[in-house]
Formats: sequence, structure tokens, C-alpha cells
Amino acid sequence: MNHVWLAPPFDRLWADRDPFEAVEALQGETFRELEARRTLRFEIEGRAYFAKLHRGVGWFEIVENLARGRIPVLGAENEYSAIGRLEELGVATMTPVAFGQRGANPATRRSFLVTEALEPTQPLDEHCRSWRNDPPDTRWRRAVIERVAEMTRRMHEGGINHRDLYLVHFLLHLDPAPTPDDFRISLIDLHRAQIRASTPRRWRDKDLAALNFASLEAGLTDRDRLRFARIYFGRPLRAVLRDEARLFAFLEREGLRLMARWKRKFAPGATS
Repeated sequence: MNHVWLAPPFDRLWADRDPFEAVEALQGETFRELEARRTLRFEIEGRAYFAKLHRGVGWFEIVENLARGRIPVLGAENEYSAIGRLEELGVATMTPVAFGQRGANPATRRSFLVTEALEPTQPLDEHCRSWRNDPPDTRWRRAVIERVAEMTRRMHEGGINHRDLYLVHFLLHLDPAPTPDDFRISLIDLHRAQIRASTPRRWRDKDLAALNFASLEAGLTDRDRLRFARIYFGRPLRAVLRDEARLFAFLEREGLRLMARWKRKFAPGATS
């Protein structure tokens, strides 16, 4: 299964090169380095990009993930497809400029994805963290919450669940300076996203639980979360609270579980 797609300037720069060798030779700032995956930021002709290189996960990881009920990420194709689907749905996301995949064996398949760097931006978890002690303008607060709710609803209605739907993966664009009437938020890190004709409730709820957990640490209030729910479901809040009681109970349980896991792994003094 071999496929290569190159947009400017890479169609010109790599015209006489093996794209897989060219992407491996890129030099820049490494953001993540694993045995089978590498993410780096680099610049070409005065513009910044991000490249994700996948080198094949091996059969052991594939079998281990399947045995644990997890869907293994086999390469860059998943994120490339998710970007295309989000574009169709009108959800702002990354802009791909190069994609390649080589090999039929899922354990050894090589692939890459290059996207334009979204800069300057600020992750929403960072942006909202000060809201608790330094509340923003009410119109701005509502605009941000409603935009995230609309993006999430469109994504789920379009058959995509993110699997890592935390506020850190929503980027607020800073140039031009955002205002309540004119701003942009982009959704990133789609390599684990799942694409179907419709999103199963189980996976929808897992996304909402991740977002709810992220909001607990980001200075958002119960009123903010209720506003999100009203926009996300597109119904009066009273009807949402009545019809989605099971979901709200799940969100509370998952919030406690995710918080306990976060404290074990990342809180000061954590040992694992």
C-alpha cells in the first residue's frame, strides 16, 4: 500500500528525491521521540511546519494493544484522514502539506504527515487557567465555551471521536488578536481519532469525559460546563439535564477516576 501526496513547496523541493528519505533527513526541534514515532518542528523557506514520522510499531505492540482492547495506531494515515473529515465538517484543524505511506505489512509500514505550524497560538488549557482568579470579559468567556461546544458537536455528529479530547489540543490563534466577534480555535493531535459513519455513544462519552476533566483544572465553573452542555446538545438546559442524567453521572465518575490517575502520574511527589 504505497501512496504519496505533496503540496507546495514540497512537491517542488522533493521532486527528485525519495520523500521518505527527505522527511527522515529533516532537521529541527524534536517534540517527541519514540522508537516508532518522531514529531519535530522545522522551517523551510521561512515557514514553519510539523512533521510526524511513523516507522512501524511491530507485531508485539499491535497484539498487545488488541489484547487490551485498544486500537493500535499504525501510522500517519489515520490523522491525515481525520484532518480531511474535519475540514468537510467545518471544524478548524491542521493544514496538511505532505503525506506518504509505504508498505502493506501493518507492523513495518512507514508513513509521514507534514502540516503547517499553527503559530502563534495558545492551548486553551493554558489560556483558561487564569480564569478562576482573573475572570475574563463575559462575552469572551461565553464565546470560547460555545465555540468549543460547537466544534465538538460537529466532530461527533460527523462520525469522529478524538480519544484525547483535552483542552490542550484546542489551540487559540493569537494573530490577529482574538475578540469575541472574531477569533479562531483549531483542533490538533488527531493521530488516535476514530472515523465512522456515526460516533458510538460510548466513545462520545469518553471524549466528553476527557474534556470535562480538563475543564476542572482550567478554571472553568459549573456554569461554564452547563453552557457547554446546552450548546453541545442544542436543547434547553432543563431538557439536557433530564435526558442526559446517565451521561452526567458518568462524567462525574470519570472525572474522579482521571483525577486520581493524574495525581498518581503527575502531581508533585508522584513516583510513577
